[in-house]
Amino acid sequence: QVQLVESGGGLVQAGGSLRLTCTVSGLTFSNYAMGWFRQAPGREREFVAAIGAAGQVKQYADSVKGRFTISRDNAKNKVYLQMSNMKPDDAGTYFCSGDIDILGTRTPSFQHQYDHWGQGTQVTVSS
Repeated sequence: QVQLVESGGGLVQAGGSLRLTCTVSGLTFSNYAMGWFRQAPGREREFVAAIGAAGQVKQYADSVKGRFTISRDNAKNKVYLQMSNMKPDDAGTYFCSGDIDILGTRTPSFQHQYDHWGQGTQVTVSS
């Protein structure tokens, strides 16, 4: 049974930092590209960042470039999202996702490209 479990969400002040973790089980983690998406109330779920299976390719939404960093530890089956200089618009539920990536070259940025999803972790940014 595949499980993706997000953690690390919480309340942070604008300008502050937070690190999200997604712990994955039930699949060969090193064969999967991983992504982070977020959804604010009343808004569509949107792409935040993605990382290829080997960790060598990454992609970011324009809105988070220079502020967020995605990384992974294949030995621990974890993917991280380090968020810095946070803004109120960064608030929402953050979801991690996974999709097969045998060659380690994929950084999918569309929801339909992902087969596996976590339940999400809530991030609140106070202004």
